[in-house]
Amino acid sequence: QVQLVESGGGLVQPGGSLRLSCAASGRSFSKYGMGWFRQAPGKEREFVAAINWSGGRTAYADSVKGRFTVSRDNANNTVYLQIDSLKPEDTGAYYCAGDGVSFRAALAVDFENYIFWGQGTQVTVSS
Repeated sequence: QVQLVESGGGLVQPGGSLRLSCAASGRSFSKYGMGWFRQAPGKEREFVAAINWSGGRTAYADSVKGRFTVSRDNANNTVYLQIDSLKPEDTGAYYCAGDGVSFRAALAVDFENYIFWGQGTQVTVSS
C-alpha cells in the first residue's frame, strides 16, 4: 500500500521559509512523478509544483515561481518543497501527491494525474 507522509509545516512570519518533506513508501518511488498541492480554507485544492520521476524537470504555479523549489531524493524516497519569501496568501494545507503513471513523459500538473495523496501539513503565514 502506497503511503505519503508530509512533514515540516508550521507557523512562520511573512518573508520566512519552510522546508516541507514527503516520505513515500509502498511502490518504486523513482519511477513516478510527484506533486505538491495546497488548499486554503474555503478554497479548492490548487497545484503548486511538480517534479518528474528523475528529478530533471520541474513545474510551478505562477503564484510561487521564484519562491518555491521542488526537489527529490530517490535514494531516500523523499520529495521536498522549499518555500521561501512566504506570504500570508501561502497559508493552507500542503499535500504531496504521487502520479499514477510511471515514467510519464510530460510533467503532471493536473489534479487528475495523481492517485496517491498524503494527509497534508499545515502552513500558516502570519505576523
